[in-house]
Amino acid sequence: MLRTLKIPVGDLQSNCFLAWDEATREAAVVDPGADPERIIEAVRKRDLKMRYILNTHGHGDHIGANGAIKDEYGVPILIHEAELPLLGDPVLNMSSVYGEPVVSPPADGLLAPGEKVKFGGVELEVILTNGHSPGGVSLYDGEGIVFTGDALFAGSIGRCDLPGGNLETLVKAIRKGLLVLPDPTQVLPGHAQNTTIGQERKWNPFLT
Repeated sequence: MLRTLKIPVGDLQSNCFLAWDEATREAAVVDPGADPERIIEAVRKRDLKMRYILNTHGHGDHIGANGAIKDEYGVPILIHEAELPLLGDPVLNMSSVYGEPVVSPPADGLLAPGEKVKFGGVELEVILTNGHSPGGVSLYDGEGIVFTGDALFAGSIGRCDLPGGNLETLVKAIRKGLLVLPDPTQVLPGHAQNTTIGQERKWNPFLT
């Protein structure tokens, strides 16, 4: 069974998530954007066995702790192919705008839409939800939880005015990839509070 822990990190309070299989304690960290010491402490406290670093996209506030987490656990970084250039370029990943340039180690593998990332008994399906960034993805456990990065928020969607962003692309991707999920599905977004697919289908002004 999938368990999760939200850890808001950094000045932008980006949501980093620990995701782990309750039975085996095997885990992945989704979008470790900053504050690696807090993330590592949360892993230690729960006696988790880290297996992956999963980036929903390559903006600096979601990749800032990649290097420290990789150094600590020696686990692979996975991201969509279109986001690869952002990892090592503070201009492309927007971190230079905030005066703290972020450079992540290169990716060790890719998050390809339709494929699944497995750890313990958990399988996270990769769903393409681009439009906030060129290769943004969401990760769905098949049983009621989806990590949406900066694609879908409670009552909103991701910004589309950044390099590589496109409003039409993002709305289409959300409709095709996320709104097809069951209404009770818990949406764990890249910022702010959680929501559900049903809530957003009914009330999100960008989607109704």
